[in-house]
Amino acid sequence: MADLQRRLAAAGHSPGDPAGEFGESTAAAVRGFQQQAGLRSDGVCDTATWAALVESEFRLGDRLVCLRSPMMRGNDVAELQLRLGALGFDAGRVDGIFGPGTRAAVGDFQRNAGLVADEVCGPDTVEALIRLEGRAGRATVTAVRERDRLRRTMRSLASLRVAIGSDTDLQPVTTRLAAALQSAGVTTVLLDGDWSAQAAEANDFAADVYLGLSLAPATVIEASYFEVPGFASTGGRHLAELVVRELPASPGWGIGAVTGMRLPILRETRSSAVLVQLGDRAMVDRNRDLIIASLQRALEVWASDPVADGPSAASETPEPARYPGVAS
Repeated sequence: MADLQRRLAAAGHSPGDPAGEFGESTAAAVRGFQQQAGLRSDGVCDTATWAALVESEFRLGDRLVCLRSPMMRGNDVAELQLRLGALGFDAGRVDGIFGPGTRAAVGDFQRNAGLVADEVCGPDTVEALIRLEGRAGRATVTAVRERDRLRRTMRSLASLRVAIGSDTDLQPVTTRLAAALQSAGVTTVLLDGDWSAQAAEANDFAADVYLGLSLAPATVIEASYFEVPGFASTGGRHLAELVVRELPASPGWGIGAVTGMRLPILRETRSSAVLVQLGDRAMVDRNRDLIIASLQRALEVWASDPVADGPSAASETPEPARYPGVAS
């Protein structure tokens, strides 16, 4: 408990309870940190909250960052990805996970900047990134390329590879949704297990999109997509908006909310991903068939226009920065 309080204080959320005691002040500090980190703000230090606390202690330059197993995670990795992407080097989504794409981008940057291309982010690489900060654009190349890829590849619902998942409370709904999609000719996989396990399965399945359902304790509709400072999933956000628009306006649900979050299922799924919170149980049971039809309709509309249309991304894609006197 004292370690939790220490980490909360280091993250800027000092609890006022005595060391080792989890009182209301510590719960409030947990809620504040969760809101800052893009997690459910419930005051419970679950696995995702603890992991985010640990990762929040790392700043770019605090340690050597490289590809290893398990992959390194931290706020320093997220800052590295954001800086590389702003300079035109595609390090992948700003998810704070150092994977093969981030390693390749580090190597490309090092070669372009005249550094030893060892694909390890050490002091020289950090210094070069900071020195070139003023040359960065306002958008990461990853976000631009995501929009371009979605515009070029999505055509129809039947062309999608869809991963459907849920917590245990809503498995009956997701089972029927998966069956409805398969009947419409959609290649579909139904996932279970914890959220990280579902993300790994969706990635192995090479899903074009992940749609998850979770039972809420109150009468709400909330659709969440992956977003962190400096990066948002364009495809995920548009699907979340469509889901909220298509779901039935049942008495008690009111107007649905669309929120950008850093939940594990959204962060770790490589494709566009949306997690929908529905509640309460009685409301879901009464509207089950309408919910399934609405989600299928949202996916159908999204497949034909996954980024809410717009100009071609070809002209938007930033090229990797070139530095005078340095060979590319």
